Amino acid sequence: MTKEKIKATACAVVVTAILARLIVLGSRNLRHFDAALVCYTFASLFAVFGITRRYALWLQRPPTAMYWKRAGQLCLRPAGLARNVGVVLGRFTKDFVFNRFIFRRGRLRGVAHWCIMWGCLIALAVTVPLVFGWVEFKTEPDDLSRYRVFAFGIPQAAFPVESLFGFVVFHVLVWPSLLIVAGVFLAIRRRLRDEGAAALQRFGEDFLPLILLFAISATGLMLTASYTWMKGQAYEFLAVLHAITVIFTLLWLPFGKLFHVFQRPAHLAVAVYKDAGRRQEQAVCRRCGEPFASLMHIQDLITVELQLGYRYEVKGSATEHYQWVCPRCRRALFGLAQARLWAPATPDSSPGGAAVNSQGRQPLAGRGEPDVPTILIHGGAAHVGLDPRGARHTPASRG
Repeated sequence: MTKEKIKATACAVVVTAILARLIVLGSRNLRHFDAALVCYTFASLFAVFGITRRYALWLQRPPTAMYWKRAGQLCLRPAGLARNVGVVLGRFTKDFVFNRFIFRRGRLRGVAHWCIMWGCLIALAVTVPLVFGWVEFKTEPDDLSRYRVFAFGIPQAAFPVESLFGFVVFHVLVWPSLLIVAGVFLAIRRRLRDEGAAALQRFGEDFLPLILLFAISATGLMLTASYTWMKGQAYEFLAVLHAITVIFTLLWLPFGKLFHVFQRPAHLAVAVYKDAGRRQEQAVCRRCGEPFASLMHIQDLITVELQLGYRYEVKGSATEHYQWVCPRCRRALFGLAQARLWAPATPDSSPGGAAVNSQGRQPLAGRGEPDVPTILIHGGAAHVGLDPRGARHTPASRG
């Protein structure tokens, strides 16, 4: 096991142990813990262990670690503290609360994502305290028509069962379930009708999460319908079916697509990083002399590439490193290098003695681009890590 995996596992064990201890303390030594929910509790502990371990591994990746390191340094800097707090709050409101980044890709897609996200968050906020025994409802001993709320074993306000407040409280999971069902239908509609989505989608990554969310919401709504309108008919079967869907989803959560729910808030660090980069000194292309990205970004990108084992230095050249060339010039150099390979040089008996190709033209090496093959051989046509244009790249073959 690698050092990174050992750290991640240790972190997961600590977090899971802390949560288990909080369950015991919050339920007053399990006095307020419902034994019927013990399966949910153990599934939740497993999910927390898996999510923490995967999250810790993700944070140790060189690109992610660099973003977090720089974002921490920028946020804690007194000179820009107020501005960075404003950037984080603004991005949190726009991208997280209102899902602006999804609405940019399509209105119906944004509505589907917003319904699913908020339905899941509201449902988790309600069920987690109930499952862990942190919140409990009990009837009053002297008045069975009233319920009293206990939070961490401490008595809170009481309310009539037949009141509007009581109706909302006892049906609080119905509303997020309806949101999730609506969002799932919109998402499935898009995946069945959008040719672009259909060409790229996979069952395990795209349909399985929607099926699980729909199964949880639908079985939960059927439980409500059973005790409200059907006098409890099929309630036990529905309760078992609902438990199976919930537990399976919790066990699958650290390994599936829904893990991105926990990664998304971390992207606020990227917002701080980019905002600071726009205000700082810019890197200048070593070929055309134009600024193309922040100097901090390029320096960090070079460091990350070295940590990942990629060496894009250009030895014996003023360029020094492939990352000091802007994307536009990279495309130009790539074309020039291809043209050089396409037009092989042959000796020429002209008075100047310069080599020409089979069409009588002088090779590109003598026309002001001496670094073209060197940059492409050492740097390749692609790179990984932090990209100044926000695009995702994969390592190019070094052959």
